[in-house]
Amino acid sequence: MSPELILALLAATVQAGTPILYATLGEIISERAGVLNLGVEGIMALSSFAGFLGCHLTGSAWLGLAAGGLAGALLAGLHGVVCQVFLGNQVVSGLALTIFGVGLCNFLGTPYIGQATDGFHQFAVPLLADLPILGRIFFRQDALVYLSFLMPALVWFLLWRTSFGLGLRAAGEMPAAASAAGLNPQRLRFLGVLLGGLLCGLGGAYLSLAHTNLWTTGLSGGRGWVAVALVIFAFWRPGRAVAGAYLFGGVMAFQLRLQASGTNVPSSLLLMLPYVLTVLVLVLSAARAQSARRRGILGRKSAAPAALGVNIESVG
Repeated sequence: MSPELILALLAATVQAGTPILYATLGEIISERAGVLNLGVEGIMALSSFAGFLGCHLTGSAWLGLAAGGLAGALLAGLHGVVCQVFLGNQVVSGLALTIFGVGLCNFLGTPYIGQATDGFHQFAVPLLADLPILGRIFFRQDALVYLSFLMPALVWFLLWRTSFGLGLRAAGEMPAAASAAGLNPQRLRFLGVLLGGLLCGLGGAYLSLAHTNLWTTGLSGGRGWVAVALVIFAFWRPGRAVAGAYLFGGVMAFQLRLQASGTNVPSSLLLMLPYVLTVLVLVLSAARAQSARRRGILGRKSAAPAALGVNIESVG
């Protein structure tokens, strides 16, 4: 490959990794609060349609983005009600949410298939876009990509440098202790689920407003499942999520380039690449964690929240 093609591939990697990064950060917040949300795929699917429809009806990409984020928060809120109010099983509720979100998205979006929308467009950042190599890769993108550069730091600051983040993590680690300290772990968990759903919704809206600028079914394309896997790969740390999102984005961009180049490799095999990598990442992450645990060096920073998936009322 020529240097020009490599730079184009790396720029596409950043773009392809952006919706995964938003969704992964959202799931990190939810799981740090102690709520496992396997409905990320459904949230991204429905939010991609909500974002498209909002932009289509109003003519504003930012209002479309707000609609996508709101749809994500509302759908995640449904998961929060099922798990925190009615004490439903978090795994079952999340899977049902995926089925519901994808199905509703396909039903509502069918009349709009193939329609374009004037979403977000790429623009060069003055001065930074002229930097050798880095300028071509990072600073000739769209506004949501630039926002994603700040998002991991904002999520880290929220979780580790604010009283709200401390309470949120306490609700995910030891709800009984959080309650004894005068906090309301159930409320904190619900807020964590809503905030996580909002970020997942932004990732879904990105797909229709910036990644394609048109509507078609299946835009989420399994990215929600990849985001759930990346949370484990990132050890629930926002900084590590960046590397994971761009890794998967690179694989997705690479397989699309291979298909476009007319390679003799069957397209079905190329489409498998991101998900084969997902399985490998999960296996390697589990093996590394098991090895570290045997050597006694796996600290709490690298472990799942202690009360993840456990309903508050079930905690003694």
